[in-house]
Amino acid sequence: MKIYLESLGCSRNLVDSEIMLGRLIAAGHQIITHPARAEAIIINTCGFISTASQEAVDVILEMAEFKTTGACQRLVVTGCLVQRYKDDPDLMDSLPEVDAFLGTAACDHIVNAVKNTGNVPFTMFPEPDSRSVNIPVQNRTLFYEKTAYIKVSEGCSRHCTYCIIPTLRGHQRSRPVELICKEASLLLDKGVKEIILTAENTTDYGLDLGGAAFHTVLEKTASKMRQKDPAAWLRFLYTHPGTLDERVIKAVQNHTSICSYYDVPIQHAHDEVLKRMGRPYTRQDLTRLFSDIRRLDPDAALRTTVIVGFPGETDEQFNDLLTFIQEVEFDHLGVFTYSDSQDLPSHKLSAHIPEELAELRHDTIMAAQAKISEKRNARHVGRVYPVLVEENPEEGVYIGRTPFQAPEVDGVTFIYSDGLDMGSLVQVKITDAFEYDIAGEMV
Repeated sequence: MKIYLESLGCSRNLVDSEIMLGRLIAAGHQIITHPARAEAIIINTCGFISTASQEAVDVILEMAEFKTTGACQRLVVTGCLVQRYKDDPDLMDSLPEVDAFLGTAACDHIVNAVKNTGNVPFTMFPEPDSRSVNIPVQNRTLFYEKTAYIKVSEGCSRHCTYCIIPTLRGHQRSRPVELICKEASLLLDKGVKEIILTAENTTDYGLDLGGAAFHTVLEKTASKMRQKDPAAWLRFLYTHPGTLDERVIKAVQNHTSICSYYDVPIQHAHDEVLKRMGRPYTRQDLTRLFSDIRRLDPDAALRTTVIVGFPGETDEQFNDLLTFIQEVEFDHLGVFTYSDSQDLPSHKLSAHIPEELAELRHDTIMAAQAKISEKRNARHVGRVYPVLVEENPEEGVYIGRTPFQAPEVDGVTFIYSDGLDMGSLVQVKITDAFEYDIAGEMV
């Protein structure tokens, strides 16, 4: 069959989508890039927050139209949205166009879901914890030619009150480091130039294994990459402030292939809000952590995400968060307004914040961060950096990323040049800095 897959949500979901594509190709199917010609359409959904759930439903309904206007015979929905609402009878009733529903632990059954021709929807919802992390490295069909993600673990064993991930993905299960290194090696053999380690909390790696730690994963993966391709980058995302320690920072310093880039979602910076969120650290802990990173790795880029409008957040507590952001001066920062749902522990907290006030706080943080980001970007002017070339939107202009710019979430680097190859690493001297982006010329 000709198959089209739409992957929504985070990088962990993207890896699952690539695994499904690999299995479908191995089974003899053809992957195409436009849904109108597809005989089967798969949507791998996100259901983490309400906006993501709504986006997923909108995409499902949009793709369902191709059963009438296109060649679609099978519509398959997988991932977090259906896992979250699998016990809600309204889910299947409201989406009669869907022929198969697969939970987060069922992506290995995608071939059966596509070929099943029963009169009732094909459904499979194994317990999330049943998904093994010890299986051999699977052949993946990558969405991006030169950048690829590797999951170092599945699930999460923390209990943040605003988060549904442990229910959707199960407890944390760390993958054997040997499998991670093997996967990195195979990706480099495919020509990948940037490998990104990902998980719900990457630096929590090994807490379930009784001894292993994330810095070991970094060091062993970086060593394997140096043997294969000394120019390739290794990046890691989604660290946890409680487990990002000096050993990780030193591993970054000791391996030139590891990007000096620390993605540390703090969620908030006021002790009382952090406590209500179930985050086991304080503002003082955060101040110490970021001071240590800047002291040990002065050129490091810092990224974080925060939540505003959490139940009970007072004006004083919000202003405390704003002050903290201005003091630390993150290179990159994302802001979410609190997303409520009845299946979250935080739903039961008192003093929920009006949506209008939460949005105002969101805009205030973003306005402050725009000034900080422009200031941080200005320090790059006059310096030369390696840039991974990714786009050529017009003649004489290319778009790429430096080691301190992660894909999708950060700004980009504009390169004024001609004749560059997509996926190449080039040296660029930065000449201009903007709020979120920078620009430069080939050296």
